[in-house]
Amino acid sequence: MKAVLVTGSSGDIGSSICQALAAEGWSIYLHYHSNQQRITDMMQEFQERYPNQEFIPIKADLVEENAVEMLTSQLFSLNAVVFAHGTTEYGLLDALTPERMDYLWKMHVKTPILITQATQSKIHKSNQGRIVFISSVYGEMGSSNEVFYSTVKGAQLAFVKAYSKEVASWGITVNAVSPGAIKTHMNTHFSLNDLEELESDIPVGRLGEPSEISFWVKQLLKPDSAYMTGQTLTVSGGWLK
Repeated sequence: MKAVLVTGSSGDIGSSICQALAAEGWSIYLHYHSNQQRITDMMQEFQERYPNQEFIPIKADLVEENAVEMLTSQLFSLNAVVFAHGTTEYGLLDALTPERMDYLWKMHVKTPILITQATQSKIHKSNQGRIVFISSVYGEMGSSNEVFYSTVKGAQLAFVKAYSKEVASWGITVNAVSPGAIKTHMNTHFSLNDLEELESDIPVGRLGEPSEISFWVKQLLKPDSAYMTGQTLTVSGGWLK
């Protein structure tokens, strides 16, 4: 049975990815940090709808020192990892503290790489391993007021390019999906006027839905995607492209 670890499963994009993959027959390790209720609700739904698949919740704070060991010790067979967790920091760079820099770096870059190291042998055994990062269009284009977030998202994309070459001969593909402005809690700080202005800048004229990100993750995990690696799919409605 094919199994995937989805970090940040309780988030808006993470939960949409879990919904899409469960419907495709995947067993899922549902990682979360604090939103246990959302995980509980998903678990109940999945167990009722997909009784022949396994759904295992894993709670871990990915910036804690023992996070990687705590998470990976609960993984058994594993075909794929989708890194869908994360947070941002709004404000000018000169107001960003070294502590927040370390936090964002560890969450978005160091910990995912350590998880990749720890799960590489399991994914290798699957013969059709898949690794997908949910990055950001800011990792490609950059954004003022989110300079360090743009930096760590750009680092994810650099890792995808490099690591994909290292494991290509093992049948492991490594790709990224870079969302633009998506309807998630990360955009709740926008006022109505801000949202209208943002939507006017997006060629398709609206924010994206989480399902429009999970659709592409689902494609990248399919066996037919074996020739696609080291790439970034930008899903932004044409924004910032």
